[in-house]
Amino acid sequence: MRIPVGLLVMLAGIPIASAADLEAGKAKAATVCAACHGALGVSVSDTIPNLAGQKARYIELQLNALKDGSRKNALMNAIAAQLSTEDIANLAAHFSAQQGAMAGAKSDFLPNVAKTNVPFPENYKSTFTKYHTINFPDTRQVRYYYANDTALQAAKAGKSLPDGSILFAEVYAAKLDADKKPVTGSDGFFVAGDLLFYTAMGREAGWGKDIPDMLRNEDWNYAVFTTAKERRAGVNQAECLACHKPLDKVSYTFTLKQLADAGKTK
Repeated sequence: MRIPVGLLVMLAGIPIASAADLEAGKAKAATVCAACHGALGVSVSDTIPNLAGQKARYIELQLNALKDGSRKNALMNAIAAQLSTEDIANLAAHFSAQQGAMAGAKSDFLPNVAKTNVPFPENYKSTFTKYHTINFPDTRQVRYYYANDTALQAAKAGKSLPDGSILFAEVYAAKLDADKKPVTGSDGFFVAGDLLFYTAMGREAGWGKDIPDMLRNEDWNYAVFTTAKERRAGVNQAECLACHKPLDKVSYTFTLKQLADAGKTK
């Protein structure tokens, strides 16, 4: 059978590793992948795919595409970018050697990634500064962002956010019109309806010490709280860590510029 020239060119650009090391793949999976995909390839949630029993070459192709950016996924692009060709081959071999997961099976969380040290900031309304608002059209939400004075003053001075910083968000469902579209106020933001939950990120010395280097955001931890101000069950902090990982130059936050601007006007 004649292989098309285009396919040969495509395959030529894909890194091929030497014989895979199953033990190295197992170790890498246990320290990094387990947080989301499970150490044996059985994922921790319904939104994350199982890798157990998947074909090794398929896993290699996907990880290489995520590594070079040709496949877009903010969370996995950040993780794959840190993997070597050997890491990818080893992980692919490890997961392909596992028994395929049964329908509905879920892995336990990796304990030191699933837990968080961030407390609910009880007095945030009176002690924090509201510094930003963002519409989320896909989820029909609007979020209000707050920061404590430690974070605000550091951003104002153009410094990295230090230990003691807390960034906090109220997440609201947008009010909808008769056509089920978000109602927009005169300021351009969605009109807030019901409060859905809260999110927070904070840092203190040592909070990141037990998190694998590939996921660690210095000493930042992340949390989601219910409207009753309790930590929401089933939240996997690894997803937050991986999403924020590429933001090391801006204190691991998407809103540092807005925070700095708010500090200058206060």
